Amino acid sequence: MKTITVFVYGAEQICPSCVNFPSAKETSSWLEAALKRKYGEQVDVRYVDIHEPVGSAETVAFAKRVLDEDLWYPVVVIEGEIVAEGNPKLKEICQKIERVGVKQLS
Repeated sequence: MKTITVFVYGAEQICPSCVNFPSAKETSSWLEAALKRKYGEQVDVRYVDIHEPVGSAETVAFAKRVLDEDLWYPVVVIEGEIVAEGNPKLKEICQKIERVGVKQLS
C-alpha cells in the first residue's frame, strides 16, 4: 500500500490576495478530513508554518521559497510538486494523489 504526505504551507495570517478564503491552517484541517475519508491512512497531511517551519531541510527550504517567490498560500505540495496555491481544489489534489499510485478506499 502506497502512502504519501501532503504538505500544506501557510501562515496564521491570511494571504493578502486571499482575504475571502479560509486560513492555511483551516484549509489543512479541512483537507486532512476530506482526504482521510477518501484514502484513509494512505495519506498524511502536514501543515507547515512558513514563518516558523519545522521538519526536514527540504521542508524548511520550501517554506522559504513560498515567502521568497510570494506564492499565494496555502500552497499544497505533493511529492515536491505544487498542486494548488491560494484556494486549493479537492478534485485536483485527489487527481494528483491517484496519479502517484494511491487508491481510494472501497
